[in-house]
Amino acid sequence: MLELKKRKTIFLTRKIPEIAFRLLREEGHIIELWDGTSPPTPGELIQKCQEADALLSMLSDRLDENFFKKCSHLKVIANYAVGVNNIDLKAAARYNIPVGNTPDVLTEATSDLALGLILTLARNIFPAIQNAKQGEWKKWEPLGFLGMELKGKTLGIIGLGRIGQSLAKKAQNGFGMNIIYTSRTKTKTINPSYKRHTLQELLKSSDIVSIHTDLNPSTENLIGHKEFEIMKSHAYIINTARGEIINQKALVGALKMGLIGGAGLDVTTPEPLSPNDPLFQTPNTIITPHIGSATVEARDLMATLATKNIIAGLKGEPLPNRL
Repeated sequence: MLELKKRKTIFLTRKIPEIAFRLLREEGHIIELWDGTSPPTPGELIQKCQEADALLSMLSDRLDENFFKKCSHLKVIANYAVGVNNIDLKAAARYNIPVGNTPDVLTEATSDLALGLILTLARNIFPAIQNAKQGEWKKWEPLGFLGMELKGKTLGIIGLGRIGQSLAKKAQNGFGMNIIYTSRTKTKTINPSYKRHTLQELLKSSDIVSIHTDLNPSTENLIGHKEFEIMKSHAYIINTARGEIINQKALVGALKMGLIGGAGLDVTTPEPLSPNDPLFQTPNTIITPHIGSATVEARDLMATLATKNIIAGLKGEPLPNRL
């Protein structure tokens, strides 16, 4: 009977790597997995959590005041992400529900993707692939798909945290790019060859702008029409951070008017983006479905950290990565 009382139920809103299920089962817990093709609605999420002791949530799950009011019995919530913009942390604190995340696991995966988007745009890789695939490749064209070499070009990084610094290192050491950046905080271990600029100076000087800041009231709509007017007409903008940092309507206008050369986006507003969204009709735009952390290594580590948060919370112990 004592063993039965120790068994707790964890509700997962998405299937994640198998290591999470193994760790939870080793603790003797019961796993309830959402089996819908779409994320649970707010009502469905509340209903499922009524029968659970813990929640392992995704960025797509909105946990607001109403959720916490109706699910105040939860012992712990683990968000399968670094960011927690989907969670009302103040409400969680009022109901004394610890919330954990999965920090410091996406650095290499996300900076790799940002670099991939840069290369794809700079060398016209996507339209060239389409050209060959659609049977339009008839002969070698001396002026076909001319792109931009990265050596000697300036990469402007907005937000020089772990991911921003990882991209800077790869771009400088691997491709010989010049690195400039903006940051709200001073980084002690920064490479002295990176030059700090104001946002306006960075936008004016960069051949490529890559966004790696977090989403907060000061960065929401940070890049809008005024900022696109400042950028070089051939410059590319890359966003693997949060869609809301760029004013998407302004981005569509800037691309259509040729204010900038193109965009590589792993994040949009909203997500998922409708196939009819005007952003898909803009020139030189690459959109990936939020795959910044989509490596086996990163996702396994995220699953491990999230699960350890759940296990600790159910034992009444401090979460390894509590917010």
